[in-house]
This record gives sequence, structure tokens and C-alpha cells, in this order.
Amino acid sequence: MKHPVDAHVGKRIRHRRWMVGMTQQQLAERVGIKFQQIQKYETGMNRVSASRLWDIAETLGVNISFFFEGIDEAREVPTPVEGDILADKEALELVRSYYAIPEAQRRRLFDLARVLSDAA
Repeated sequence: MKHPVDAHVGKRIRHRRWMVGMTQQQLAERVGIKFQQIQKYETGMNRVSASRLWDIAETLGVNISFFFEGIDEAREVPTPVEGDILADKEALELVRSYYAIPEAQRRRLFDLARVLSDAA
């Protein structure tokens, strides 16, 4: 049975991998394992060792703490959160595209989106 922490860490690995536009195969090659192992990590079926998590964090350009962010909220919710924005491929693609925009223009786009959402 999956441990909730393993599932949360795996979900965060998958989300970060998507954010940087990397496939499971690419991540696996850079970390030195098979892509099936990445699949098992991302589903929470296998636990990620500390040294492997270190390698994954380095490859994905984040601190190890990134994988544990939101863990307290995840423990408080016994069932999957309906409408999890980061589980939506379109939302992840939108976020990836957003961060590809230069910062000054990104800020203006963010302000526009905030105004439009307040008007809706």
C-alpha cells in the first residue's frame, strides 16, 4: 500500500518534471536509472531514497524541500482533491508557457489575468 508521503513526493516529482518539459525517459537517463523506476516513483509505488531524491532535485533544478511542500495540507485531505490544478495537463502546459515569457511581460499578463478573473 502506498504511503501518503511517497505519493506526495512522487506527485511533486511528476509536476516538476512536466514544468520543465522533461519526459520520464530524459529524467531517468540523467539520474542513471530506467524510466520504469521514475514511473514507480511518480505513482508513489516505490519510495525514493535520499540520495536518489537528491539527484532528481538537482536534475530538475529545485531544492529537496520542493518535494515536501504542501505535505501538511495533503495529509489533512483523506481523498484526492477534486479539481487539482496541477493534475491537469493543460494547466501545466499553461504554467510552463507562462514562465517562458520574459519577466516584465509576464508580470503584465499576470495583472491582466487577475483583472479578468475579478470581472468574471
